[in-house]
Amino acid sequence: MLDRARPLPAEPVPIAQAAGRVVAEDVRARVDLPPFESSAMDGFAVRAADLPGTLAIAGESAAGSPFGARLEPGFAVAISTGAVVPEGADAVVPIERVVKSANTVEISLEVEPGAHIRPRGGDVATGDVVARAGERLTSARLAAAAASGLAELSCIRRPQVAVLATGSELVAPGAPLGLGQIYETNTLMLASALAAAGAGVLTQPSAADDEATLRQALERALESDVLVTSGGVSVGEHDLVRAVERELGVEEVFWRVAVKPGKPVSFGVRGDTLVFGLPGNPVSALVGCELFIKPALRALQGQADPLPRFEPGRLIVALRRNEERDEFVRARSRVDGDSLLLEPIVGQESHMIVRSGAADALVHIPRGNGELAAGSTVHWLRLDA
Repeated sequence: MLDRARPLPAEPVPIAQAAGRVVAEDVRARVDLPPFESSAMDGFAVRAADLPGTLAIAGESAAGSPFGARLEPGFAVAISTGAVVPEGADAVVPIERVVKSANTVEISLEVEPGAHIRPRGGDVATGDVVARAGERLTSARLAAAAASGLAELSCIRRPQVAVLATGSELVAPGAPLGLGQIYETNTLMLASALAAAGAGVLTQPSAADDEATLRQALERALESDVLVTSGGVSVGEHDLVRAVERELGVEEVFWRVAVKPGKPVSFGVRGDTLVFGLPGNPVSALVGCELFIKPALRALQGQADPLPRFEPGRLIVALRRNEERDEFVRARSRVDGDSLLLEPIVGQESHMIVRSGAADALVHIPRGNGELAAGSTVHWLRLDA
């Protein structure tokens, strides 16, 4: 799948709109930071050679309003945190270490040159890399780019994802339910998850299990970078999605995976469009989204490490292993001392989305014989992370 998910083109993005985006090239500082020697404390800028001693106060250097002259021997300048250290000064004495009168300051200690001074370029020098290509712009990286003088960044374009739920039994939330009908939740769930992964999401009304209706809906959706369907990918008489997609030119790369829940996941391509088919059961769709679609979106955005990021934890209870398929169990996580504990929720069937709403973890139980004992180390994904 990742071989087919090549990064999308880059585009210029104003820095105020770049949160969460992935940079297309190394971001380099345009200025030194700090751009001048500045004070790390509120206090007095001095010449270290003058101490200890009583010094005359020559003026003040405040943030944004520097002292405009050279500091001469026998003088001190009141200074604020972040303010420019005057020329001639080589140390700052914190205000709590001085005795101040109207026009003088008495300092009884010796200080080393450079004390409490932030050197120019101490954080970053002009030309240094602030964020590397393929990194996502977290709030800290965004602030670093702004502090380095950048107003615009080259970012990979957001993938446009069309989400289409299928099934004649589906009705919109809040509408009256007829016999045999259920509320359609997958579009909302998937749209929320994919938007959080950096996608621009286009949703469509659910499509009935009818070839003509499906064809019309799929033709529109295939114009996106990614198409995600839910329902209609298994082997039942009304599972029409894969057949209609083939007629529309989709090359199926794989169908069915050794995963529970979510076995009938499909993946194909048409041109540059990635096409995912998720099962209709909402928990199966959730698992497929975490394991397959989110990594594809990260790859399309050029992230250096697009694969799911599993973390270690310990099971609170024993779990029987599935001989044929890796299983992904919904669980609640909690910290106990130095350990991250995982407690599977009650109700693991693939239709139980309400029960799954109580979970914040997806625990990987590798296929095999027997069971994993309570206390076993397992790996898990954070849901909605």
